[in-house]
Amino acid sequence: MFGRKKIAMLLAEFLGTGVLTLVVLSVQRSTIGVPYFVGLAAGLAVILLMLIFGNVSGAHLNPAVTIALWTTGKAKTLAAATYIVAQLLGAWAAYGIYTYFVNSSLQGIGGHYTARVMVAEIVGAFVFAFAWAAIMAQQRFNEGVVATAVGVSFALGLIIAAVAGIGLINPALALGTHSWDIWGSMGWGTYVLGPVVGAVVGVNLHKYVFVAAERELTPARSAVSTSSTTTTRTTARKPARKTSKKR
Repeated sequence: MFGRKKIAMLLAEFLGTGVLTLVVLSVQRSTIGVPYFVGLAAGLAVILLMLIFGNVSGAHLNPAVTIALWTTGKAKTLAAATYIVAQLLGAWAAYGIYTYFVNSSLQGIGGHYTARVMVAEIVGAFVFAFAWAAIMAQQRFNEGVVATAVGVSFALGLIIAAVAGIGLINPALALGTHSWDIWGSMGWGTYVLGPVVGAVVGVNLHKYVFVAAERELTPARSAVSTSSTTTTRTTARKPARKTSKKR
């Protein structure tokens, strides 16, 4: 059922999400845990993880991104489900490692549902997911440019979402930072539903509006280019008129 390739893909999502969560925890719970530094650290981590795991699993590292791709048909149901499990387990493992390092459990910081926080998470996740989809659709970028652009967009999304809340835009990060209590009400409507809604809207908007519009424009551009080329060739081949001399 699971070959070496699939195991590598799931392991990449597990390790990548775990490392990302551990980085965010280390900065978030430190004396410099302001949103800008958290966003910068998370963005740098995503750049590195994209370079390492991008060719293995796509480096989603985010259940919201995986769900968004599933809604557009770019991820099969079983693959998406296993990705999400691996991501959540990676974040949970990172939480365990961090609490072992600090020799203390972490107090929950998610709180109960707040509309402002959920909207902030939706907007931040939308910015990141839309940028992610647009970047991945480009064929002219090399791996380094793609990784850097995705990392920057993730950092920007975190900073935007942090205006009203913690700024996570990732349900796995919410679990790993103890901002989401699976068995309670903490974080479900804000740090889980918010990122999922934002990512789904962002990825679908790019696919069904911008990609569709680009496909409609491409034949028109090709026709104009072909017409221009044909006119130029016809003009070049047309012999010059002879002027008669008046006697």
